[in-house]
Amino acid sequence: MLKENFNDLLSFLMVAEERSFTRAAARLGVSQSALSHAIRGLEERLDLRLLTRTTRSVALTEAGERLVNAIGAHISEIEHQLVALGDMRATPAGNIRLTAGEHAIHSVLWPVLNPFLQRYPDIHVEVIADNSLTDIVSGRFDAGIRLGEQLAKDMVAIPIGPQLRFVAVGSPDYFAKHGQPETPQALQRHRCITMRLPTQGGLYAWEFEKDGRTVNVRVDGQLTINSLPQRIDAARSGLGIAFVPEDTVAADIANGQLLNVLDDWCAPFPGYYLYYPSRRQHTTAFSLFVDALRYPRQV
Repeated sequence: MLKENFNDLLSFLMVAEERSFTRAAARLGVSQSALSHAIRGLEERLDLRLLTRTTRSVALTEAGERLVNAIGAHISEIEHQLVALGDMRATPAGNIRLTAGEHAIHSVLWPVLNPFLQRYPDIHVEVIADNSLTDIVSGRFDAGIRLGEQLAKDMVAIPIGPQLRFVAVGSPDYFAKHGQPETPQALQRHRCITMRLPTQGGLYAWEFEKDGRTVNVRVDGQLTINSLPQRIDAARSGLGIAFVPEDTVAADIANGQLLNVLDDWCAPFPGYYLYYPSRRQHTTAFSLFVDALRYPRQV
């Protein structure tokens, strides 16, 4: 096969996977114009249209679908074999691509990742901060980090952190003006700082549990924002009650800047897991990374 054909086939597969020239160019580290030129060259040599382009989307033609099905698995196998050869190095090396939510990155990933990267300078890790339930297979991620209850059953799941607990907090000024809720249902009469679920699109229903009884409350308020630090800051500013991970506001509760309400309704639940497809072929770099994250940590 001509060298330009092989390179252009790799570019084509990336566009087919991303359904976007912009995202594919970013992942390949080339300009969009260079990527478009490569695809046009491949189509001209094959004398076939592989992609249908519009101003907003990219779709595969019938020929494009056939080409992906014909070569995609073979290219992946070549990549796996090259990675396997890399494991023969004396020093562990490789690339690991992850997706995780912002709280998971801050609370369980970064404390491990920082010393891990310093210990293994030839292992490169890319972390995509994303609070949605990303499909790690179609997104070509090696692994993801999510709460245990959000994991698909066909995934290998490794616990990487302790139990979590969400708490309802507000400022002393807010509670002085509006009073404190005595039950979860009473939150519906309060201003709550809400967040929209990135996958389903609806507002997150706050989940409470006490004596085996579970209560989900759909709250409302003046502010809806997905950023966790901003929800906490809004609660400090007196804009309402926020429902956030306890570890993120422990200092604010200790110094009295925020007050914790409905504490007996806030039960702990399983924390974060690293998950990846069960059929994944492990590299030395990935195995070392899993062992470093595994909870409880090895001392």
